[in-house]
Formats: sequence, C-alpha cells, structure tokens
Amino acid sequence: MTLDDVEAAIGRTSVSAWITVTQAMIDAFAEATGDRQFIHIDPVRAAATPFGTTIAHGFLTLSLLPRLMAETPDLPTVSNATMHVNYGGNRVRFLAPVPSGARIRAHSRLLSFEQKRPGQYQSTAEVTIEIEGQEKPAMLAEWITQIFV
Repeated sequence: MTLDDVEAAIGRTSVSAWITVTQAMIDAFAEATGDRQFIHIDPVRAAATPFGTTIAHGFLTLSLLPRLMAETPDLPTVSNATMHVNYGGNRVRFLAPVPSGARIRAHSRLLSFEQKRPGQYQSTAEVTIEIEGQEKPAMLAEWITQIFV
C-alpha cells in the first residue's frame, strides 16, 4: 500500500489467521522469562484451579502480536517500508485467560497513521485478541508501531 492508502484505511478492521497457543509455547515462554507459576506449566495443579487447565501468560499473548500481525493478509501496511519497530502501547488489558491448546486471532483496527519525521511514520491500532469459542476477548491493546521508509 502507498502512504495515502494506509492513511485512507484508518478505521478499518483487519482479522488475522488463527494460531494455536500450545503448551510447548507456554513452557518455552516460562523458561525464557523465569515466570514458572504453576498455572502456566503444571497441568495437574492447574486442573484444580478455576481455569481447569494451564493458561498462557498474559505477556505471552501480548508477545504474539507481531506474529498475528504478520498473519493478517489485509493489514494496512506501507509496501516500501524498510522496517517496522514495536514502539509500545498506550494501554494493555488482559481480560480473559488463554487456555493451553486454544486458538486465538487478532482483530486490528487502525486508529491513526502519521508522519513523525521524514521517512518515519507511526501507526496506532486497537488490537483485540479473540479466543475461539469464547465471548470475552483475551486481550485488548492500543498498540503503536514505528514504520521506516
């Protein structure tokens, strides 16, 4: 897309492909971060909690945003960009746990797209992470990306 095309896409929602959050992903995230709380890595103990199974770390769900965005075919993106850099978020809320084995996908609505300086743009999107078969989303975030052309 051209810069004008991306700007014209403000307000549009794009939906990613589904991805499965596996126990192996959860275990690897626990190892990488040192967050080995039993609700994430011990299926026997987690089965006795209100969750009934192990759940993904909230920050694992957040960390899947780049993958989910990459798997969003109609995501407004600048075609001649040389790189995209995660810039942060204005807000992030973890609303429902993602059970091990669940499928999730992102609904991304472009809120703004603006030039910060020559060759550098900033996009802000409202991203909702849906859990397949559940009414309540896993996460809601207002996510900011820097785009360099």
